[in-house]
Amino acid sequence: MTVTRKARRFSGGVYDLGLQVAWCPKYRRPVLGGQVAERLDELIRQKAQERGWEIIALEVMPDHVHPFVQHDPKSSASYVANQFKGFTSRVPREEFPHLKSRMPALWSSSYFAASVGAVSAATVERYIDTQWERPRKKGDGS
Repeated sequence: MTVTRKARRFSGGVYDLGLQVAWCPKYRRPVLGGQVAERLDELIRQKAQERGWEIIALEVMPDHVHPFVQHDPKSSASYVANQFKGFTSRVPREEFPHLKSRMPALWSSSYFAASVGAVSAATVERYIDTQWERPRKKGDGS
């Protein structure tokens, strides 16, 4: 899939904002597989739709979540990240008891966010979509 960048309009102007976000489970535990990964994918897309954001690419890896989202100009990077993290912490822990019993909190308190402006949206999308193809190293922050 190739992303065509398109400007969006609202009453105050025109914008085209892309944000690459990533966050990890507490202690970077690899607990995001199988049904948990599928449910997180659904929840992230649901939250994006509620907010009027568009998910361009999304991968839920065993030890981190990595969406590329186009958002409105009134939503800061921290707001976008925290909306996803807050919503996707509570619901999965209610639905998957092993997450609640094993971890005091699902997510670590930190996240990574980068605006997508210096590279094309297609480059970021390709990077996220090919995470499973790259060799993993201990301490790899991607």
